[in-house]
Amino acid sequence: MSERIAHTTWGRALLIGVAAAVAIGVVVLAFLWPTTTATAQNLPVAIAGPGAQVSALQKALDQKADGVFDLTKVSGRSAIVNGIHDRSYDGGIVLGTTPEVLTASAASPVVTQMMTQVQGELQAQVSAQLAAAAQGAGQAAAAQGASAEQVLQAQASVPTVTVKLTDVVPFASTDSRGAGMTAAAFPLTLGGMIGGIVISLLVTGVWRRLAASVVYAAAAGVVIVSVMQPWLGVLQGSYLANVGAMALSLFGTASLIVGTSALLGGAGIGVGSVITMLIGNPLASPAQPMQFLVEPWGAVGQWFVPGAATTLLRDLSYFPDAAIGFPVLVLIGWSVLGLVLQFVGHFRSREIVHVKDWDEEDAVAPVAAPVQPALVE
Repeated sequence: MSERIAHTTWGRALLIGVAAAVAIGVVVLAFLWPTTTATAQNLPVAIAGPGAQVSALQKALDQKADGVFDLTKVSGRSAIVNGIHDRSYDGGIVLGTTPEVLTASAASPVVTQMMTQVQGELQAQVSAQLAAAAQGAGQAAAAQGASAEQVLQAQASVPTVTVKLTDVVPFASTDSRGAGMTAAAFPLTLGGMIGGIVISLLVTGVWRRLAASVVYAAAAGVVIVSVMQPWLGVLQGSYLANVGAMALSLFGTASLIVGTSALLGGAGIGVGSVITMLIGNPLASPAQPMQFLVEPWGAVGQWFVPGAATTLLRDLSYFPDAAIGFPVLVLIGWSVLGLVLQFVGHFRSREIVHVKDWDEEDAVAPVAAPVQPALVE
């Protein structure tokens, strides 16, 4: 007669359903909150030109877009360009006889949209000033008894000025809108998680897990970068540098999940995944400047693997003058943390019994005591 299986109690079943619904709500909130609460604010922009014009523009921008721009006055156009290349600024404004607005679409398409609006507003102001100057010149000529033709000539003598918009660091033609760079953020996070979960479930032994993680990260780094760079043209710059950055990113996530699994068991996989997917990934801000997230979450996101990895790959591809020490150290830090957790979990559960010439990692079960022969009476 078959054994009866006890049914789950009604209370437990209902509680599980509610808990699952809450979990889904947390996932939705984690992914939508950074986007829906993002606000254009504190965008670092440099400005150069005559003092009076700079002050007037700063006042105008403060009135129309209070808090949107974090303006820094610099010596000239070259200082703005250098600052954009090393990512000190996301855009710039040059005033004077040849006004110009500079942007870097490779930093974020959102930045280009905002700087294009600035260029339009600045053009309207310049055109209004020139129109007033032309009208004044005509009135002055008429007051001196000039003919109608001479008045028109006086008005035409005021030059036309066009505010130029320059994209200092554009996206490559193979990814002109940056869609590939933005879309790659989620697969990059998911790739590290998959490697960590698979290794945690299928590989036993601390050194074997470490070897598997290194091999996975290196091989997956080559595969992903080969797809994103020579094939699709999403990544630019040094192929080997991008492979190294990709491998380090994947290893950081995989190492963390393997480490939490070694320390906490099956629940550790969930802990590592939550840290990466529900905290790090939504705060990575791959599609918009990190300043747009509610403070201080934009900066906090750069301390997690997804944010650091996205920044590092973008800098290697389009901003070679930018300092990459911080994102590299963040990725190394998570990798080391994962390794520490792996060894702590390993030594905590290590077997006490040791047999000569037996690989310690193969000792997954207690050594059975030898069977004593029965005594014959």
